[in-house]
Amino acid sequence: MCRSILTRRQCLGAGAVAALAASYSTRAKADESSASVEPFPTTAEEVLTRLRDGNQRFISGQARHPHAELAWRRDLEQTQKPFATVLSCSDSRVPPELLFDQGFGDLFVIRVAGHVIDPSTLGSLQYALVHLQTPLFLVLGHERCGAVTAAVQALLGEHQEPAKIQALVDLVEPGLEKMDLHGERDAVVRQAVAANVRWTMRQLTDLVQDSTQLAGAVYELDRGEVEMLT
Repeated sequence: MCRSILTRRQCLGAGAVAALAASYSTRAKADESSASVEPFPTTAEEVLTRLRDGNQRFISGQARHPHAELAWRRDLEQTQKPFATVLSCSDSRVPPELLFDQGFGDLFVIRVAGHVIDPSTLGSLQYALVHLQTPLFLVLGHERCGAVTAAVQALLGEHQEPAKIQALVDLVEPGLEKMDLHGERDAVVRQAVAANVRWTMRQLTDLVQDSTQLAGAVYELDRGEVEMLT
């Protein structure tokens, strides 16, 4: 409440000045945000650079959390134009948008345990290929993947999952059959995770052909780093 020595007009004037200052500050932040918007990546190389840069921000604790503003979301109401398609595991610790510091409309993400290939996964990927035409398809595995661990255990005869889970694990196993699964378990699972990413990529070769670039990566839970496979 204004003190009695101030007139009502002075109180209203002070309030107007404060409101104007707040409005200017908000607009300045919006302008600053708009000025820092990165250009839309149109090639696979530009997309990979964008994802690597975002992951480095995530690792360093300097994530921008871009493209979450109301105006941006409204622009996406009628259409979408993501610049990358990501097939990743359903694991709650591996959300691609956060790992790559991207926002609404940036990534077309398909998530299924072990990033296995089945008809629904292929349908989603073909939609991205035909209708969204993203220049990059990225298969993203992760450290200590439960589906991959279960596949290792099944191949060694150590454990069998319930029927529906085992049906999913069965889709992982072919990618691990040429591996030597005997050894220190953590090391074996790490190698199996990378092998499963490559197995998924091999299954997508005919679908993708020359339409888009196919890449694979593994997310390290401990460091927060996404390591590209060569």
